[in-house]
Order: sequence, then structure tokens, then C-alpha cells
Amino acid sequence: MKNVTLSADENLIDQARQVARAQHKTLNAAFREWLEHFAAQGGNDRELDALMQRVGHVRSGRRFSRDEMNER
Repeated sequence: MKNVTLSADENLIDQARQVARAQHKTLNAAFREWLEHFAAQGGNDRELDALMQRVGHVRSGRRFSRDEMNER
């Protein structure tokens, strides 16, 4: 595991520790969860971009009206 050094306001760190403690976690554990979630978001963007590249050639054959596009 790699160490990361961050700088933040002392009061913010104290508040974050209190929140983590209330969730029965350490601040490190809460940060690791956030970091995993944050990193996963970037992957979703790349996956979407790759999908759009693969299906970019698909065309509907006509323009849809506003009502047709909003049908559920």
C-alpha cells in the first residue's frame, strides 16, 4: 500500500475524523472508500467513450419529433 500526504484545514480534518468515528471507521478507511469511488467514476467515462466509438456509426434513418423522443 502506498502512502499519500494531503493538506487540509485542521478543523475540516477534525470534522472528518468525527464523521468517520460515527461510522465506526478510521479516517484512512473512509478516504480509501472515497478514493475507490472517485477512481471508478473515471473508468465509467472511458467505458462510455469506448462504447460511443463502437456504435457511432449507428443511425436511426430519420429525425425523430420532440414528442417521439419524449415518449416513455
